Amino acid sequence: MGSADRGRLVDADAPAISVLDHGFTVADGVFETLKVVDGSPFALTRHLRRLQRSAAAMELPAPDDDAIREAVGSVLRANDVHTLARLRITYTAGSAPLGSDRGDSTPTVVVTLALARPWPATTDAITVDWVRNERSAIAGVKSTAYAENVLALRQAHRLGASEAILGNSRGELCEGTGSNVFVVIDGELLTPPLSSGCLAGITRELVLEWSGARQTALPLEALQWAEEVFITSSTREVHPVVRLDDRDLPGPGPISQAIGAEFRARSASDADP
Repeated sequence: MGSADRGRLVDADAPAISVLDHGFTVADGVFETLKVVDGSPFALTRHLRRLQRSAAAMELPAPDDDAIREAVGSVLRANDVHTLARLRITYTAGSAPLGSDRGDSTPTVVVTLALARPWPATTDAITVDWVRNERSAIAGVKSTAYAENVLALRQAHRLGASEAILGNSRGELCEGTGSNVFVVIDGELLTPPLSSGCLAGITRELVLEWSGARQTALPLEALQWAEEVFITSSTREVHPVVRLDDRDLPGPGPISQAIGAEFRARSASDADP
């Protein structure tokens, strides 16, 4: 936004950014999605740290944390939401010439809020043939370039699932379209390392800290012999998978249940861990 628009509150369906914004024309931007419960955003500090890392990886100017916190507060106060909601912080390169070259304008920051519904207790997922490129310039970056995720998720929905899980170019388990993946094998809780190309999810990070799960490279086929599978994200939290492709999993399994219960308890007692 230009300086005249800075700090302006607008309706969700009102024009807010230029059609020449590089985030709109070529997905040159990064973002964060946060869960909001009773008007309080969860893990805001961790999300802002990741926004800084993503912006640096995209060679964007460092976001102004204080200004973003102020914008988040303004949006939450204006909406006065007393139920579950999803808040998104989008940070782009700002207006630029058509094409890949960036301009010299000020970055755009947009904070949006929408009501959300709780996820069901368990979910189904599929695997897809498309792969993550762990050597990509934006591997592990929460970029606004989500077209691959859109297509994979559409495939999941066509097959009655809520998430699609991808491997990487080495044939290793990587991540979902909007989630990280954990598996239980021989009683041990495992998740792919960041070197797989997966996103450094905030919920993933907290589960690792709170559970002692181990990061290790796994073949995509590990999903077929895992005793338990669950996916994590800011809105799903810890979400047990009970059907994966054509395989039914007993669930939610005991480890998934224990991790989910601990996550709910800790997040309820500390909104910004």
